[in-house]
Amino acid sequence: MEKSLKGIVVEGRDIGTVVAPEAALKIFLTADLPARAIRREAELSGVEISAVQESLAQRDAIDSTRETSPLAVAPDAIIIDSTQLNLEEVTDRIWEIAKERRLLGLPIVALLGRPNVGKSTLINRFLGRREAIVEDTPGVTRDRVTYECQWNGRDFMVMDTGGWESKPDGISVGVSEIAELAMQEADVLAFVIDAQVGALDEDDVLVQQLRKLKKPIVLIANKVDGEREEADAHALWNLGLGEPYFVSALHGRGSGDLLDRITSVLPEVGAAQSQDGYRKVALIGRPNVGKSSLLNILAGAQRSLVDDVAGTTRDPVDELIELGGSIWRFIDTAGIRKRANQSSGTDYYATLRTQVALERAEVAVVVLDGSQPISEQDLRIITMVEEAGKALIIVMNKWDLVDEDRQISLDREIDRHLDQVEWAQRVNLAAKTGWHRDRLAPALRTALTSWEKRVPTSRLNSFLGTLIAATPPPVRGGKQPKILYATQAGISPPRFVIFTTGFLESSYRRFIERRLREEFGFPGTPIQISVRVRERE
Repeated sequence: MEKSLKGIVVEGRDIGTVVAPEAALKIFLTADLPARAIRREAELSGVEISAVQESLAQRDAIDSTRETSPLAVAPDAIIIDSTQLNLEEVTDRIWEIAKERRLLGLPIVALLGRPNVGKSTLINRFLGRREAIVEDTPGVTRDRVTYECQWNGRDFMVMDTGGWESKPDGISVGVSEIAELAMQEADVLAFVIDAQVGALDEDDVLVQQLRKLKKPIVLIANKVDGEREEADAHALWNLGLGEPYFVSALHGRGSGDLLDRITSVLPEVGAAQSQDGYRKVALIGRPNVGKSSLLNILAGAQRSLVDDVAGTTRDPVDELIELGGSIWRFIDTAGIRKRANQSSGTDYYATLRTQVALERAEVAVVVLDGSQPISEQDLRIITMVEEAGKALIIVMNKWDLVDEDRQISLDREIDRHLDQVEWAQRVNLAAKTGWHRDRLAPALRTALTSWEKRVPTSRLNSFLGTLIAATPPPVRGGKQPKILYATQAGISPPRFVIFTTGFLESSYRRFIERRLREEFGFPGTPIQISVRVRERE
């Protein structure tokens, strides 16, 4: 949508309260009676302004007497008084509000080039922090990963991509395909070349592909650390992409001028997804359990790189996916390995990014390989989700490989190992074929509903009183603690506080949690119960 189009104009005074009560942005336009009469007179012919003003006043009086008036302002609406504004000024104001609220898509800048030319290092320079994984080994970045960047008041998304190769083999085939998808999605193409190596024949092939897209192209000569490298880098003019921008991503040389150039060619509205309020789902699990395959089958296309090599995904990959009649924001994450506790290395940083993705999410889908025994690492990941307070769904993937004997042994493993999360929703599916993928959306809705559920205080204390009368808390130190009352302190996840005159044993707290679930449900979400001890009055 270009600014010159001024968006979409919808007529109707009940839009924010009746037609679209869940709209991300609600604008309530108002103006004084004389101004409205003048505008209406201009639309009519042969009608005096006094008659128009009288008609509008009568209409307002009728609407104001209705119990549910279409003139009512939605509680979360922004009021704009257009009395002194023309149409151009009103639409400009609405446009600015939409930008401020991040409801318009941000431009995407895709960094493209051969492996190990410094794309990820350059992104870290743009961001001012170490976010993208960087190692001297070529091919560390494999998926297309986006980061939000700001320069001189302009917000945009910068997309890191795996190294593109004209004749890929092995895992490089998938990496190159995903880089080509990034070219299609991006608004600006940033072509990075290692100036110390210069342009290769492979780069010429990529130049031809970039030109066909007819998008702004910024040519970046990286690893220009001094005047000697800069003199050699002038040869990149021969690529026919215009002026090369000389930078040293490692040392920061020339990065400011480069960002100035990038922001100068950004469109006002881009292809990046806006902050649209979609529910966030993190796909988490050990390496090679099928998280990326699940993301791709749900999306109906290759959104995340899939390979038989464990640990193919290294950065969180976001994707909006329509599932079960709703749109969800899925986050594919790197597999969490047993030994990622060293202070550096690809696996270490991938694990950190997975933890950040979990914090961003509302519900975690922990993917297990149903054909393999439940491992200690699987249990650690489930515990990590529980401790983070996220709604939880356990997906038993590769169900097409589970025979009758395996089902029997799996049931025993679940009884033995997953008893602490027996409340979790469980879905058996086969990501490779899509079998039973339709069962995931209902489980997501159930888990999120429980995650945000609130129990009225009166019902909670009535339940607690009945429970205590039947099974009072155990005696501790010769005294029996008295439970005074309880309240729900919060949601996401549900948090309950019990006020007592003494300490409650952990076993009794677990007993209360079990009975809470029996009474009120809460499938798919952890429950947090804390005790506050008060002196007897």
